[in-house]
Amino acid sequence: MLRHWILPEHIEDQLPEEAAKVEHLRRQLLDLFVSHGYELVAPPMLEHIESLLTGTGHDLDLRTFKLVDQLSGRMLGVRADITPQVARIDAHLLNRQGVTRLCYAGSVLHAQPSGLGRTREPVQIGAELYGHAGVESDIEIQALMVRALSSAGVRNVHLDLGHVAIFRALVAAAGLDAGREADLFQALQSKDLPQLRELLADLTPAMREPFLRLPTLYGDAGVLRAAREQLPDLPRIGEALAQLERLCATLHDAVPVRVDLAELRGYHYHSGVVFAAYTSGFPNALALGGRYDEVGVAFGRARAATGFSMDLRELAAVSPLGVSRRVVLAPYRPDDAALAAEVQRAREAGDVVKVEFPGQEAHRGETTHDAMIVQREGRWNIENRS
Repeated sequence: MLRHWILPEHIEDQLPEEAAKVEHLRRQLLDLFVSHGYELVAPPMLEHIESLLTGTGHDLDLRTFKLVDQLSGRMLGVRADITPQVARIDAHLLNRQGVTRLCYAGSVLHAQPSGLGRTREPVQIGAELYGHAGVESDIEIQALMVRALSSAGVRNVHLDLGHVAIFRALVAAAGLDAGREADLFQALQSKDLPQLRELLADLTPAMREPFLRLPTLYGDAGVLRAAREQLPDLPRIGEALAQLERLCATLHDAVPVRVDLAELRGYHYHSGVVFAAYTSGFPNALALGGRYDEVGVAFGRARAATGFSMDLRELAAVSPLGVSRRVVLAPYRPDDAALAAEVQRAREAGDVVKVEFPGQEAHRGETTHDAMIVQREGRWNIENRS
């Protein structure tokens, strides 16, 4: 027998407690972003597949649901990431010359879950900064991300930094083709040293050793000094290390910072610094971001870009903040003006007032409430539960 109430795998309802917390965090974080000058945009769930995937790499393609538009016959995609849509808005619809700050919040859909135990329908929220290529904008974005996690009550946050230009510079110097580059990328992500050695076996020691060093260059800011000694003196590597040094020096007072030069998260998507925020006791990154200057080129307008995003459902799972509003039960007296006035006063004061319909007193235990409106000596008053 079909069970029509069963949802697809890794798709879940948000029940009242989670939904209220997610919505509370959404409003709170969007207010934070707006207070820093980020303007809210709301892209559509569906777009032509070329627009959704242009410049984003193979990983996003695999996560995107695709369907045929019955009006045009063209292939559409259900967004798996809002960031490319915001880049399109900046490049084509706003078309500004200076710095543009944008923020967003909305559901995305993944054809495959992005990790063990993760939903295929995250609620993505984020902030993006366009039109500035300097490290100052990376600092602003990362500091805003840390403030966002702090405002959500998340403690013991630490930041992991990487830079995809270092790996790209080594690939270019070694003259490796795209297939070898992809295999090396996978081996580095899993820090599989035996596989790395096998893939690099035909290179000279001078070309091979820097790749093998990358997985070992992990730790505090001191790693960057070791990297200058152990990696080739190439201009792109020098610039990348200088950027990471400045980020570490600027952010270390706000949050512990670690460097991982083998971290290539979003390699096909990002062009510079990449970063992820973690908290103790939670295995997944709570926020991810980086610089992606090359995505705008795909929309016909090169724009420097940096930003971050997070899943509000995962954030709600770790945030200790509660949605604390007093819940008050009121009797059903539609013709009692005094009662109606008391209900209105309570709602304007921030209370949640639920009207109890006739005959529902027996089910009162199913309704979570903190107080009731009762009549004493001809007057309606709110009395807290003892």
